[in-house]
Amino acid sequence: MATEKQYPMTVAGKQKLADELDFLKTVKRKEVVERIKVARSFGDLSENSEYDSAKEDQAFVEGRIVTLESMIRNAVIIEGNGQDNDIVSLGKTVSFIEVPDGEEETYTIVGSAEADPIEGLISNDSPIAKSLIGRSVGDQVKVLTPGGEMDVKITSIN
Repeated sequence: MATEKQYPMTVAGKQKLADELDFLKTVKRKEVVERIKVARSFGDLSENSEYDSAKEDQAFVEGRIVTLESMIRNAVIIEGNGQDNDIVSLGKTVSFIEVPDGEEETYTIVGSAEADPIEGLISNDSPIAKSLIGRSVGDQVKVLTPGGEMDVKITSIN
């Protein structure tokens, strides 16, 4: 029997997924069912775009529910504070500057399930995180990104 994929995430990330799951089950699912009922009342379903759209939404919502349940069930909670603060690792917030004259950037390294680069949360599978994990403050690191290569210097780890 194959083991299910584990999803490393913070406590806050797991709670965010649980909140989304609750919303989908208690609110969104009911909205979609109501849309299907209304669309059915229009009659002929063979050319009923409202019905088709509602059924597609239902499939998406049900698929997302299954995905979220699996992610929550297989969550592995990461905690940055129990580990060495001198080393970049999962759950840590790391700041760096692009060498020679870039602005400082700060990201928290999280599991792919809760990654949100706009919010400063990058996946441990991202090129930046892969390059930084295991490094220390003061290290200069070459990061290979889809946009090209860049050199960064780690300025802090929390």
